[in-house]
Amino acid sequence: MTAGRGRGRSGSPIRLPHVTGRLRLGVGIMLVLLLVIGGRLVMVQGFDIGGYAQAALDKRLQTTVLPAERGEILDSTGKVLAQSVIRYNITVDQTVASNFTDYQRTEKDGDGTKLVTVTRNQAISDLAGALGMTVDQVSAAVTGSRKFNYVARNVTPDVESRVSDLAFPGVYSEGTSQRVYPQGAVGGNLVGFVGSDGTGLAGIEQTQNSLLSGTDGKRTYEIGADGLRIPVATDDLTPAQNGQTIKLTINSDLQYFAQQAVQSSVDQLHAEWGNAIVMDAKTGDILAMADTSPVDPNDPSKTRAQDRGVRAVTAAYEPGSVEKALTMSALIQEGKANPLSEYTVPPTVTEEGQTFSDAFTHGTENRTLAGILGYSMNTGTVLAGQALTNQQRYDYFTKFGIGQAPDIGLPGEASGIFATPDKWDVRQQNTILFGQGVTQSTLQTVRAYDAIANNGTMVQPRLIDGYIGSNGVESKSPAKPNTQVISPQTAQLVKNMLESDVTMGEVKDAGIPGYRVGAKTGTSQAPRDDGTPGYDGYTASLIGMAPIEDPRFIVAVVIQRPQGNIYGITQGPVFRSIMSQALRLYNVPPSTGTPVAYPQYGK
Repeated sequence: MTAGRGRGRSGSPIRLPHVTGRLRLGVGIMLVLLLVIGGRLVMVQGFDIGGYAQAALDKRLQTTVLPAERGEILDSTGKVLAQSVIRYNITVDQTVASNFTDYQRTEKDGDGTKLVTVTRNQAISDLAGALGMTVDQVSAAVTGSRKFNYVARNVTPDVESRVSDLAFPGVYSEGTSQRVYPQGAVGGNLVGFVGSDGTGLAGIEQTQNSLLSGTDGKRTYEIGADGLRIPVATDDLTPAQNGQTIKLTINSDLQYFAQQAVQSSVDQLHAEWGNAIVMDAKTGDILAMADTSPVDPNDPSKTRAQDRGVRAVTAAYEPGSVEKALTMSALIQEGKANPLSEYTVPPTVTEEGQTFSDAFTHGTENRTLAGILGYSMNTGTVLAGQALTNQQRYDYFTKFGIGQAPDIGLPGEASGIFATPDKWDVRQQNTILFGQGVTQSTLQTVRAYDAIANNGTMVQPRLIDGYIGSNGVESKSPAKPNTQVISPQTAQLVKNMLESDVTMGEVKDAGIPGYRVGAKTGTSQAPRDDGTPGYDGYTASLIGMAPIEDPRFIVAVVIQRPQGNIYGITQGPVFRSIMSQALRLYNVPPSTGTPVAYPQYGK
């Protein structure tokens, strides 16, 4: 039998209708459409041309920022000066949290996880347990029509993690960080403070901001169109990298004492401001750097803007007679004089038409070089200084670091003003010998005196001792190279002269029972703050070292614009108080040997 044919009752063949061209066309069109649709599905789902799948995924992704913990700032003993407290606010979109009956979340199951279904009532109970709130409190917070509402504020990271694991639909977290300063105003100007966005605005907080800040982390997961978290979809965690902890050289106990001592002097003398520094002569470590009217970083707005910095490094002023020790060092190093060299010193000295006098009235006197320093005679210093060329004066002062910022890691460190010899006029070339016509910060003066204390070798000051990573490993801040300024023999003779200032000269009130001390006072005129020419007050200072036979500490005290007779004002008692505290705190043994007492007058 032929396919497609049959026979009728009469035995004649039955003919089936032929497939028409129209039918063939219709079938062809259907096949083409199926091919196009199939290809389109492959392109969209397989190759995602146009990024439709990625766009859909992006809409489903929810990211929570995990803020990095800002590093701590510690003193030399490990006492916390600044730390951050990480907290989270738990928020809710009530339009999502109110409109579900149950949802699925993953929970730990031994070494793996399992998918569980949770009812809304159970979810509220679990959330209340994680937050330490009542069920009624949580229910009221998550129920309603508000797109944003707080459920809880300032919860700890552990609590935030438990809340996140609950995957409560519509419940999110936002990270916050609060910076606290447990020691308050103790070292506040050094430590600095942060702004509302957590960025350092002053002190170490500002200069070390990038190291302290760290890197924020994030947690990303998927939510469906109904606002529910998709339990088996993306859940990526990028942990935060916490900032480094910075350890300072400051001893907060000595810092507190120094702040109190210099503040007391400023209050007593009705002065504008004051500062004090204690530095380890051997290492350059700054053990205290005190400013009056110190800022409390917990609330810096209570302190005037001009009092929030560190004047010990930012305020450059004419140092006055403390600079004479540098001149004496140059004279002795160049072989032009020794402590017992004698000079006939008249009441005034005139050089190239410029006349110089002293703070006290005297006739023509025969003085030793030690006596010129001991009684801080400008006249005698100018006479002795004529043995130095202008270039030698400049070179020695530069070796002592004058004109160069110490760079210890604080904002606004002053270089001071120290012009080159070609810019000196006839008067300035002489006044720099006794500390006028040149400006420098308190720390620059301390650094210069360190070369005298440390056998002629100047050690660069250090404020940052080291860095501690989030793994607890500490790395020391590299020390800058030492500089040989004068010979050990010259340094010893100048130390003897400074001790004679205390035993025989004008700085007797700087003496400390049981310890040999060397010190020098300084007085200079303070220029007007408004920028107009002239002066409207004085700067009084004192710097010294002990024990002088092998100096351990250098202490400097500076008072700006004290009221009263400037020639009756002394910082000896403040110096003595701070130095004595440092010697006690670090258990420095009493002095040995006989104090040096160079004669102040010639034969």
